[in-house]
Amino acid sequence: MVRRRDNRAQGPGTPARSEPAARHAEDSRLGAARHLNVRHMPAWLKVTTAVVAVVLAGGLAFAGYWYFRLQSNISTAALGAGSSRTDTTDDATGRLQILILGSDTRDGKNSNYGSTEDSTGYGNSDVMMLMDISEDNKRVNVISFPRDLLVDIPKCTDQKTGKQYAARSGIMINEAMKEAGIGCAVDTVNKLTGMEVDYFMMADFNAVKELSNAVGGVSVCISDAVYDPDSRLRLPKGTSQVQGEQALAFLRTRHAFGDGGDLGRIKAQQGFLSSLTRKIKDDGTLSNPAKLLNIADVITKNLTVDDGLSSVPSMITIANRLKTIDVGKVAFVALPTVPAASDPNRLEAAQPASSQLFAALRKDIDLTDPDGKETPSPSATPKPSASSTPTATPKPTPTAAPYDKALQPVTVANGTGSATRTQEIVEAVVAGGFTQVGQLEADATAKTMVYYGPEFADVAADVAALFGIPAAQVAPSSGVAGVQLYLGSDFPSGTKYGKATVPKDIVNQTASDTVCQQANPELIVQQ
Repeated sequence: MVRRRDNRAQGPGTPARSEPAARHAEDSRLGAARHLNVRHMPAWLKVTTAVVAVVLAGGLAFAGYWYFRLQSNISTAALGAGSSRTDTTDDATGRLQILILGSDTRDGKNSNYGSTEDSTGYGNSDVMMLMDISEDNKRVNVISFPRDLLVDIPKCTDQKTGKQYAARSGIMINEAMKEAGIGCAVDTVNKLTGMEVDYFMMADFNAVKELSNAVGGVSVCISDAVYDPDSRLRLPKGTSQVQGEQALAFLRTRHAFGDGGDLGRIKAQQGFLSSLTRKIKDDGTLSNPAKLLNIADVITKNLTVDDGLSSVPSMITIANRLKTIDVGKVAFVALPTVPAASDPNRLEAAQPASSQLFAALRKDIDLTDPDGKETPSPSATPKPSASSTPTATPKPTPTAAPYDKALQPVTVANGTGSATRTQEIVEAVVAGGFTQVGQLEADATAKTMVYYGPEFADVAADVAALFGIPAAQVAPSSGVAGVQLYLGSDFPSGTKYGKATVPKDIVNQTASDTVCQQANPELIVQQ
């Protein structure tokens, strides 16, 4: 057998040549290999080759320049302030929660809006919104938290200094990041919602001005001409284009809309973002590299993000997801609130509506179509085994029941770990006709049960049917007088077992809606 690759005859230090190359060199009639003969290349081919080389080199240089520029623009901070994450998500395909913050810091370019004494420490969050991108990438929820909302702030550690701050109760949510940094605001939102923020983005006053200029202005509408001396917002009745200082004033004003409170301000901010979303989509900005680079440059110059979102590829991945979503499925929501019991000038989460909202978000329900099919995370939804069969829900007794519902003793024992569930379920029991309702303190339990005493089996079946609780979870108990509905952690919200309840009219608007803001009567002026 001939070993064709044996080149030992060439001697040491002599590089091996392939057979075709050797033939070219050994046959003088062939001359040099034609594909290497640059001198005899046609002129047009030389020019074309040179142009392609220049374009490629220029393109690489251009891409490298912008990558370096955008990357160097970004400022970073820690995602949390002591809490540990329980899972990770895929930027391209996973469900994402991004906390969007507007800082009221008065440093640097923001010094025109007050002194540093107006914003101590890390500053307060002037705007706080949670952007929730569904796993199927078909919808986005944007939940706004009023700055005057009183919440419990968990124990936080400043990730820069290592200084620890004790947990506090009844504190305005916009103060969450003032002492321990942005990570403490993230931990506070996690505690409030029961969800887990994946990333955060924090922008300052200057970002709003420059972004509104970059897109050529944002269209806003107001019911009457208004002037707010505090923010210096002055707008005529109807539709206007705002940018620069006017855009910032529109978002900052605390008195120009509604009754001059936080809800009017939130609705105006949501209207602004809806209009901005439509403009970016309609202008094709997310598909236009030149426009996109300009906006990216403006945003990253005035943006602080967590370490996980601090790379340009991560931001591009998320931007690519957002550009495909129907604006009609971008829902803007305000957390349901009521005046706080401790201070009527502050707000607290309204119950049970707030708990219902958070439960619906955790189950990934489409807020724009809550009665449609639920779409929980595919990765978290177990597939039923071939041998499994559904457990029937008890059938209620006939309409002409042999008992009077108003006389039957029903007790609600709340073992869900959420104090707000008691009120919600008691109201549902009463609405079902069982008006003799009591409450019991209960230990936490995993499984919801309906227990009944002797001669109350029919009443228990009706109570279970009222809530859609399976028959397998209805059982007799000698220690129960009447019927006891013992709530477990498997029934965390709503009034139907296994299904979250979405508060009525929870969506203020979608990004497809053009909404005219109601002017505060006290600030209306004559045009």
